Amino acid sequence: MNVTEVARKIKVTTSELLEVLPEFGFDFGKRAIKIDDKVARKILAIGLKIKEKIEADKKTKLQELEELGEVAEAEIKKVEIPAVITVRDFAKIIAKPVNEVIKALMKNGILSSLNEKIDFDTASIIADDFGIKISLAEEVVRGELAGEKIKQILEKEDKKFLKARPPVVVVMGHVDHGKTKLLDTIRKTNVVAGEAGGITQHIGAYQVKKKGHLITFIDTPGHEAFTAMRSRGAKAADLAILVVAANDSVKPQTLEAIKIIQQAKIPFIVAINKIDLPEANIEKVKKDLSSLNLIPEDWGGKTICVPISAKENIGLDELMETIILLSEMEKDKILANPNSEAVGTIIESHIDKGEGPVATVLIQNGSLKLNDKLCIDDIYYGKARALKDYTNKDIEFAGPSTPVKIIGLKMPPKVGDILEVKGEIARKHKKFNVHEVLKGESLASRLIMPKEKEEEGVKKLNIIIRADVLGSLEVIAESIEKIESKEVKAVIIGKGLGNITDNDIDLATTSNALIIGFHVKASSLAEELARDKKVEIKYYNVIYKLLGDIKEKLSALLEPEIIKKEIGKAEVKVIFKTEERGMILGCKVLQGKVSKDLKADVYRKKEFITTGEIAEVQVGKEKVTEVVEGQECGLKFLGKQEIKVGDVLNLYQEEKIIKKI
Repeated sequence: MNVTEVARKIKVTTSELLEVLPEFGFDFGKRAIKIDDKVARKILAIGLKIKEKIEADKKTKLQELEELGEVAEAEIKKVEIPAVITVRDFAKIIAKPVNEVIKALMKNGILSSLNEKIDFDTASIIADDFGIKISLAEEVVRGELAGEKIKQILEKEDKKFLKARPPVVVVMGHVDHGKTKLLDTIRKTNVVAGEAGGITQHIGAYQVKKKGHLITFIDTPGHEAFTAMRSRGAKAADLAILVVAANDSVKPQTLEAIKIIQQAKIPFIVAINKIDLPEANIEKVKKDLSSLNLIPEDWGGKTICVPISAKENIGLDELMETIILLSEMEKDKILANPNSEAVGTIIESHIDKGEGPVATVLIQNGSLKLNDKLCIDDIYYGKARALKDYTNKDIEFAGPSTPVKIIGLKMPPKVGDILEVKGEIARKHKKFNVHEVLKGESLASRLIMPKEKEEEGVKKLNIIIRADVLGSLEVIAESIEKIESKEVKAVIIGKGLGNITDNDIDLATTSNALIIGFHVKASSLAEELARDKKVEIKYYNVIYKLLGDIKEKLSALLEPEIIKKEIGKAEVKVIFKTEERGMILGCKVLQGKVSKDLKADVYRKKEFITTGEIAEVQVGKEKVTEVVEGQECGLKFLGKQEIKVGDVLNLYQEEKIIKKI
């Protein structure tokens, strides 16, 4: 085991651990990297004592420095952080360069990118390395959500420069209710055929023109696994379309979408889809909506409902006209300054084999131009070497409400990040390069340390995830972590972008992990290693199939539940013989029946004595299959020879109930 891993489990720094270990009888020197597993377990067994000793020594040293008036400013600096924080936010709070924080994490055995999260315990160890004391702050919602930050930027703009921009519409609803088909029909292009399982795998944005009006659509995946994506989509939108199937009405994801729309405080239209089907029931949909306090307009309420058939192109003109009408009503809010430096929300991000890190950004204020310097949270991410619109055509600039693909980034940003054009900051950070910090370690490969607290009696399934884009990777990890069971747990020990590598196989071998590839494959070397080391790799292109298989694997780890089915009771009247493995008994059946192979719990005046099994049943000298209530019989009991006359045998069958998650 790595010394850094032992130190992390004890929640101290590696140098502190190596310094104090000789006092506990373990001396490996101050440059030790690995220690024997058995020795590591012994150290962890006294981990609390080691930590208490280190803290006591630090306190004594601090008191001595205070007495001498030599306390350094860094040693008394204290900051508060939340329970979970991204690496870059942590670096900002402790006022240290991000590359130094990443190096400190690497020294402690953790490979993390700017956007990956670390827990409070990890952060406290790293902060100690910098001589900074941190404490746990109350959880606060960071004001970096797209809607809030864009609102703040617009409030600073001079109103005379604000102009109308195309409305951004988000399409939401339950899986299979026809969201993608609706957009497909609107755009007159076939994206459905290219989507595995009929489900949109990543957020996409498209623009259409209707009666001289340009409208931007954000297409959000419909399955429940995509909660986080749908939530981000709503926060970046001006209007929403809630698609509800006329043959299926309101479903769980419909309710979830309604909640997200209401939280985002944006107006919405209910598109009642699939009205061409014989089983379509528009009135039932309206009734179900009314029960949620969403009263349709024709019922005297304010909820706009438009019956449509995306498949047969029925009612789509009316829907588009309603969108235009609603956006006209909201025109005072749908404004931007096209002449400002661009700012927008990242709605997709991935690493392309030919283009490197690329991202799709929805411009929400200003205009993005070729060669603009791009920053996220004041970190330089590169410049726009190429811009492509939603049809993949090269463009020279993108104005407000335009979705645009950016090529030229140094690293893939996180979905939901706010991208800004900032020339000054870019010049200051020009030399920063995360690839140099990681010394050639691929950004696609990230090691996640398991949580410190081991839950007793919980069986674990270790998983390594590889995906093609950050959006999918994040959603898969979040969905797996939500699978709940008191007996088993899926633990993500590694995740990353790009194809499965030999490093993933090595990690899976040492941790007995399953490797999952989503829209990616294994390299030829990785496949060969996987065969040699018997590492299981599973490939997927549909997320809910992936989650279903994970649940099956976890269910297989569950211990079956044993249920006792009572069959009968018998009283011991005489003991004929005591044998090496049991006893021959004369009994009377008090209730139910007695038969061969039943289990028996022996009770003496309601006190449990022992348990055993009925191997044979006789009436007279004949062997029989069963004896019913009121009859007397001879029984061959296999078990401890502790039965006495007058004892009662409770006879039962054991049934195994296979558990599922």
